[in-house]
Amino acid sequence: MYKYETHLHTYPVSKCAKKTVRENLEFYKGIGYDGVFITNHFIDANINIEKDRSYEEKINFYFSDYEEGLKIGEEIGLKVFCGVENNLEGTHFLIYGLDKQWFLEHPEIVGMKMSKQLALFMENGAFIVQAHPFREDTWIDHIQLFPNGVHGVEVINAGRDDFTNGMAKIYAQHYGKLMLAGSDNHAGADVKRLAGIETEAPIAEVRDFIELAMSGKTRIFDMPNPLKN
Repeated sequence: MYKYETHLHTYPVSKCAKKTVRENLEFYKGIGYDGVFITNHFIDANINIEKDRSYEEKINFYFSDYEEGLKIGEEIGLKVFCGVENNLEGTHFLIYGLDKQWFLEHPEIVGMKMSKQLALFMENGAFIVQAHPFREDTWIDHIQLFPNGVHGVEVINAGRDDFTNGMAKIYAQHYGKLMLAGSDNHAGADVKRLAGIETEAPIAEVRDFIELAMSGKTRIFDMPNPLKN
């Protein structure tokens, strides 16, 4: 089986990430992963760039960690893919399948209503997963669900407790959504637990992942960080 991380944050693009692209990729390579999806917070959230920069500058900065990751991944033998973690007041969506050029050509997404954004992403071939849908925090006003705007639900998030993940699973089951898992890793090798997907066939590009996920050919898992046990 081939093992992949689907939800990873890297520094400096994600302001809240604690480890660099290289530190993260060397960690995953060292524990036997075959690939990772770098899914940093998008330009509407906790991105490490000034708010008054132009849309183009923000997009170029946003994709810089992924572009660095491609080079490092080729160097160390780890597949690196790009995703986007989109934000609405603490409600997060993992967007897979849209590249830098697509975002450069669609500045109209800034300020667009989230339901319309998700519909536009889908129309353009994106695979959308609602991340940690039942997460609660002091800065999150309320839980928001978008069953008509996503293909899947992150039912295992390594940073969430069993209750929160369990509610996500119930949500996915009742709405007939695909079930995905990811670490939501902000701390590289320092995390306690990991989660992701396994596949029988290797993933060469994001489109392979989307096709495998849509056809139910991915297996979700979670496990303790082997370097912490």
